[in-house]
Amino acid sequence: MRLSEARKDRYRKLAKDKGYRSRAAYKLKQINESYHLFEPKSTVLDIGCAPGGWIQVVQEITNNKCLIIGVDIKNVEPIKDVVIIQGDIESEVTIKKIESIARSKISVILSDMSPNVSGLWEIDHVKQILLTEKALNICNILLRQKGNAVFKVFQGEMLKEIEGKMKQMFEKVYIAKPDASRKESSELYYICLNFRY
Repeated sequence: MRLSEARKDRYRKLAKDKGYRSRAAYKLKQINESYHLFEPKSTVLDIGCAPGGWIQVVQEITNNKCLIIGVDIKNVEPIKDVVIIQGDIESEVTIKKIESIARSKISVILSDMSPNVSGLWEIDHVKQILLTEKALNICNILLRQKGNAVFKVFQGEMLKEIEGKMKQMFEKVYIAKPDASRKESSELYYICLNFRY
């Protein structure tokens, strides 16, 4: 077995053993170890939250003292003490639901969104960056001043452009590739701190 396959299996097994819904839970855990994104009693919005691994990590980190709202176009199995909305994040109806639940601006926005991967790298990159732009647009509507965000991106020619937008919107922008990400994967994570608006 190649090292990358062993690592992938390792995190899948760890997730199963610990009761996380996905191995991606470890990506957020590792990101948070460096950037300390969450505080108790804050409000967290997880965009593209299915199957719910990131939500479980936020609950664990904050000792379940955050208001967590998950949004996905897919149906997500309920998670205790979490509000999950099935809907399109671009829909005004979905935005209104989030606003009515949160009652104030969001503290942290998370986006681990991926398109249905075709295997055609250039096409998948474009689709993924367009999803990330949607998540950035949501920040302009819902994120509080000095709030934080995490965005998954696929590497490619559109990356510099979207990175530039992030740097306009946030005071600090960092790039990370957690150990839980497969080394051969083109995914990176942008950690954006201190929203300007």
